[in-house]
Amino acid sequence: MVQQGVQTQAGMLFVALCLHMGAATAGMLKVDMTSDGNGGGGDTISHSLTLVQRLEALLLQGNGSDLSLRVETPSADEVKVIQAHSLVLSLQSPVFEEILLSRNSSKLVLKESSDCAAVFDKFIRYLYCGEISLRLDQATPLHKLATKYQVTGLQQGITQYMTQNLARESTSGHVAGWYEYAVQAGDVTLRDSCIQFMAWNLSSVLQSGEWVTISSQLLMSLLQRSDLILQSEMELFAGLEAWIIQNEPDGLTAENALRAVRYAMMPPRELFRLQTQSAILARYQESVRDLLYMSYQFHSASPMQMAKYFDVNCSLFMPRNYLSPVWGSPWIINNPSRDDRSTSFQTQLGPSGHDSSKRVTWNALFSPRWLPLSMRPMYTDSGAMQPTRVDGGRPRIIITPATSSAEFAGVNFQKTVIVMAQQQGKVVVKHVYNFHQSTEENGDFLAEADLYRRTSEYLIDSSLFLHIVVKPLYQSLITSKN
Repeated sequence: MVQQGVQTQAGMLFVALCLHMGAATAGMLKVDMTSDGNGGGGDTISHSLTLVQRLEALLLQGNGSDLSLRVETPSADEVKVIQAHSLVLSLQSPVFEEILLSRNSSKLVLKESSDCAAVFDKFIRYLYCGEISLRLDQATPLHKLATKYQVTGLQQGITQYMTQNLARESTSGHVAGWYEYAVQAGDVTLRDSCIQFMAWNLSSVLQSGEWVTISSQLLMSLLQRSDLILQSEMELFAGLEAWIIQNEPDGLTAENALRAVRYAMMPPRELFRLQTQSAILARYQESVRDLLYMSYQFHSASPMQMAKYFDVNCSLFMPRNYLSPVWGSPWIINNPSRDDRSTSFQTQLGPSGHDSSKRVTWNALFSPRWLPLSMRPMYTDSGAMQPTRVDGGRPRIIITPATSSAEFAGVNFQKTVIVMAQQQGKVVVKHVYNFHQSTEENGDFLAEADLYRRTSEYLIDSSLFLHIVVKPLYQSLITSKN
């Protein structure tokens, strides 16, 4: 009987829609110029926009309503009543469909959290109209509702909205909150997008008010990453110190966080300063004493000597993506689609104090239209060699040392190219590419970038903003014992 009642109300709603549509005499005429096989085209009369408007009017006016939704918060101090239509809700949500099939009343009480109740009318309007307007602070509750009622299209749409608005300015910050929600909701796409954005723009995150509010779980996830982009390891320690002071975590959490700092990447003078001036390091000195001792040894001996006795492949000796001048150089390429460009810069040989005074000069070449050798015809019909750069190629960067040196032995230099972009008026990291000598090793370097379009998000004032980081990675020389 309940199912028959729903079907009857659905029929009444269908009649109401037909009457409303009949009253709409203005429609859109679209002419299809393609042939229908008889030498003529087909015409389409579309009232889709009018249909959406009529559905919205049904919701607002409650015409033909067969269902009263009562939205309550847990404390019952906030109540919303919405006149709705069973047919629309059942068509849009399998959860609503199941609930409505088993109901025995024209009233339906829904218990929602305060934040979800505040946007419930927006959620219902989407079910009628297929569109929604929202602010940053409304994204999470709307995503919760879409997930709860299995409205897949809205759920995916809000995930996309959130991943595209990570860089947008907000009063108290929103990326960390979105990350925590994504972990709870099991949204892997959103979770990975949030933590990658924070890792690649960590200097900005550390300076924001949001930093000291992040959870210990998110903090450890960030500290353990090697792809963090920031000025120096000292900047990271300062941010960690501020977080510990603000949150006063338990001893084990603080110790684990402090042990994730890569002290060997700090110059000896900075290590001395920390030991004498940092109240946090003084409090947990015993927890990191072994790491500080190994760091001082790292700075006092040559890397080759260290590699004989220590595992120099561990994270303590592995650089992150530091933006300070000793690690690399920014590179701004004006009108990057025009022709090849080159630049030179210097870095220190390595982070060890033993190598701090030694410099390596690097040459970098950018080609906007490089065609791989395997795809390039080498000779014309007449036998003349083709030019090495042709139309239809793809961007490429090659970075090589200006000279070779015996001091390079035991060291692999990983090159990292950081590509900036402008999003919501802010300059943020768009891509990070790691390679040994050429971006050809990646295969997708700037694959999505349209360097010919002046409005491309990859171009800032018609220029391509890059930052090159050179990271020495040491090879362990420890011999296994019999």
